Amino acid sequence: MCLIMTYTRRVRTALQGSLLDGPDEAGLGPLAPAMRRTQLSHGAWIDVRPGWITGADALFERLAEAVPWRAERRMMYDRVVDVPRLLCFYAEEQALPDPMLTLARDALSEWYQAELGEPLCTAGLCLYRDGRDSVAWHGDTIGRGSTEDTVVAIVSLGTPRPLLLRPRDGNGPTLRHDVGHGDLLVMGGSCQRTWEHAVPKSTRVAGPRISVQFRPRGVR
Repeated sequence: MCLIMTYTRRVRTALQGSLLDGPDEAGLGPLAPAMRRTQLSHGAWIDVRPGWITGADALFERLAEAVPWRAERRMMYDRVVDVPRLLCFYAEEQALPDPMLTLARDALSEWYQAELGEPLCTAGLCLYRDGRDSVAWHGDTIGRGSTEDTVVAIVSLGTPRPLLLRPRDGNGPTLRHDVGHGDLLVMGGSCQRTWEHAVPKSTRVAGPRISVQFRPRGVR
């Protein structure tokens, strides 16, 4: 059992922009033919589309300023600890903080409609302020992700960070994808219950990253 306490924080960031990021205004590139699928074990898969959002650094700056980022502290065992990243969650009926996120969510819902059978409707945002922020090994198994195949689509903005994946049963290597500056990585099939993913701490990363996770109803 853990007790969650939150408080809102205004954020100042110092993002080193990408020379390949393109125009100042954000936009969506085509998903095909650049999307590449990798089949994993146990019916899991991942899709990767590098640089899907053009002008991603401008979008990063807008979100860093506009999103009401929350710092959380959680009671874990016998002490209260800081969650090592800032958070914000947008439920199904809430307006997203930037029109580009609405366009991205709707484009992904259309792309995966035949496979998933339902739209992506919530958005969880994480701000990794520097290499000290992280997320431990986990799967999105609160709700339907613990028993059903689903899709979790992650758009990464800002400084690239390693996103690691490994099979829960330990029978296979750890996979690494460095994502940032508008990259898209989608976990599908049984990935949330048969694999785990993490963003580890790093002494080599100084800049911030925002992760936007689009999910269907009832998946957290």
